[in-house]
Amino acid sequence: MDVSFLGGPQPQLGVGVVAPFDFALDRELWRWVPDDVSLHLTRTPFVPVEVSLDLARLVSEHETLDAAVRALCAVSPQVIAYACTSGSFVGGMAGERAMCAAMTQAGEVPALTTSGAAIAALQEIGARRIAVVTPYTKSVTDSLEEYLGEAGITVTGRAYLGLTRHIWKVPYRDVVDMARAAVVGAADALFISCTNLPTYDVIPQLEAELRMPVLSANQVTMWAALRAIGVQAVGPYQALLDPVARSGPAAMTCPSAGVPEGGPQATPEAAFAGTTAPPEGEVVDGGDPPPFLPDELGP
Repeated sequence: MDVSFLGGPQPQLGVGVVAPFDFALDRELWRWVPDDVSLHLTRTPFVPVEVSLDLARLVSEHETLDAAVRALCAVSPQVIAYACTSGSFVGGMAGERAMCAAMTQAGEVPALTTSGAAIAALQEIGARRIAVVTPYTKSVTDSLEEYLGEAGITVTGRAYLGLTRHIWKVPYRDVVDMARAAVVGAADALFISCTNLPTYDVIPQLEAELRMPVLSANQVTMWAALRAIGVQAVGPYQALLDPVARSGPAAMTCPSAGVPEGGPQATPEAAFAGTTAPPEGEVVDGGDPPPFLPDELGP
């Protein structure tokens, strides 16, 4: 059959994404992207270092970013996003701004980072006091809190996994447990850090239970990148992206540490039916600490 009358594929807007070498959630990024936008991903070179502040510095060196951005520019993206939270907050706000400037210079297109997008998203929803969830070690989580503090954002409570590898294997159930542990004070929102931590499906469920906006690293990265080219990210029932969600349950915070009056409205069993958790006693990444570290909660 002759299909030449169709005229070929529809024009696409391009978003370039620079990700760390161990990034494993390409498909999750695509879930926030409408049909008329294409993602063009490239990864930083492999280095034999576990997730740490050292790795964050290595994968965000300007020479590394320059090479990645130049490779992406072969397909003419309209914007470039550096999709790594720790790599973009490890140098503080000045370091994040310098990264954006270096990428913009290398590609001659607008550039942004996950950590910069997180600050912009928190400002968008008016959040100044937040709970934080991370898969990181204590030192990396501390660095995130310092970065947020530079932007005038107070961390009211936190929970972290202490992982140094295989972060993409963490199940939603562990993210939910950490979120509940982190929301211990009066918070305006919850931020789930790390682009290698799966979050798309968990966001609406947590917003409904915690009665506050829930932002994640991949979500804010796609929100900011798409907004830069005049496109709305796809995220039903996510307060950052959906005005109905923002004025609904996610806006209804209450005095009891983010739990709605009368108790939680959902259980992990109901909200995450079908999620596979590791067998009892099995560590997610084969040798790291247990699901989260409650003895280190709070600022």
